[in-house]
Amino acid sequence: MSVGMAAPRSVYACDPDRSRGRQFAEPPSRTRSPFRRDCDRVIHSTAFRRLKHKTQVFVFHEGDHYRTRLTHTLEVAQIARALARQLGLDEDLTETLALAHDLGHPPFGHAGERALDACLNAHGGFDHNAQTLRVVTSLEHRYPEFDGLNLSWEALEGIVKHNGPLITRDGSPVGRYRAHGVPVGIAEFVRAYELELWNFASLEAQVAAIADDIAYDAHDIDDGLRAELFRIDDLKGIPLMAGIIAEIDAHYPGLDESRRGAELVRELISHLIGAVVLEAYRRLELTKPASADDVRNQSEALIAFPGETAAAEAAIKAFLKLRMYRHERVMRVMRDAEQLVFDLFARYQSDPAAMPAEWLPPDSHLEPEAVRARRIGNFIAGMTDRFALTEHQRLFDSTPDLR
Repeated sequence: MSVGMAAPRSVYACDPDRSRGRQFAEPPSRTRSPFRRDCDRVIHSTAFRRLKHKTQVFVFHEGDHYRTRLTHTLEVAQIARALARQLGLDEDLTETLALAHDLGHPPFGHAGERALDACLNAHGGFDHNAQTLRVVTSLEHRYPEFDGLNLSWEALEGIVKHNGPLITRDGSPVGRYRAHGVPVGIAEFVRAYELELWNFASLEAQVAAIADDIAYDAHDIDDGLRAELFRIDDLKGIPLMAGIIAEIDAHYPGLDESRRGAELVRELISHLIGAVVLEAYRRLELTKPASADDVRNQSEALIAFPGETAAAEAAIKAFLKLRMYRHERVMRVMRDAEQLVFDLFARYQSDPAAMPAEWLPPDSHLEPEAVRARRIGNFIAGMTDRFALTEHQRLFDSTPDLR
């Protein structure tokens, strides 16, 4: 099949008619599949709306044209649906996972995550993936019969395992979880509702994960160029980027830098999507999974970049880390943002009444320290950048400008 054509539903796609159901039984929708219902619930959630004022790399008030968590999430969903369409996967489940993947991110991007992880170090730390699970299973309060969004098993599985298994079959943590174990929020949840942490997630989840990588690479280049942290020609040290830039310059000599950058981002996204589709079909042809469960039981992910593209993609990330994420202008703002989160956490610990009344249970003075710390962490993780700034201004005499 040619890249770009929509494929018929594949035997290895997740079938909404065969969903494993929900944690809390509900009557089926008369008009929507279970996975479409999941997607709609994510879109209408409070946590999803808050993404519009959460940092991607640049704090929200640095400029209207930089990405936020919300615009990043929408770009991930667009790329994920394009991949799902070409591979014959369930687009509604894919979109659900793409739209939900960052619901647990705190304010100020990775700076906020680092600060919360340090604040909660004695109580299991902070992991944005585990926080996303908390959001969709307990922290959203929109329905009369349950907390959370009561998403399908397939959606919860994809949220937790989109980057691969967390443990071996005998329960030993793998990959990045070897050092500190499975995040406490995930470990606690699966004791009540099994998500099979030892195997891979569906192809829909794997597609959402790689779409996140593609979106990051493309839009962070776009934002970095807009912020003048580097120039287009600085990317020529990466062979893939050098080739794309040369083709653009040959087709459009004398093109202004703004349009040249936009064309570069478009061509990069198209190249990476095409490479993923071709590699997916190669792996699927080798393994021949006959169902979604066959996908879960494979020994490796079936959605991945081919070797040469993986090396180029890693080079793009290394470039962005050096020239953008570690740029002094960005680091200075993120250091101030980390301190702001530290300040808020310490204040709420010493003065719980500084939190809103709905975050103070009647017997809060009797709760264990770990429970109180996690509640404070949940409150801060749900903040937008601007609400965190407003709270800091309310509680402290001096608040950093974050510019």
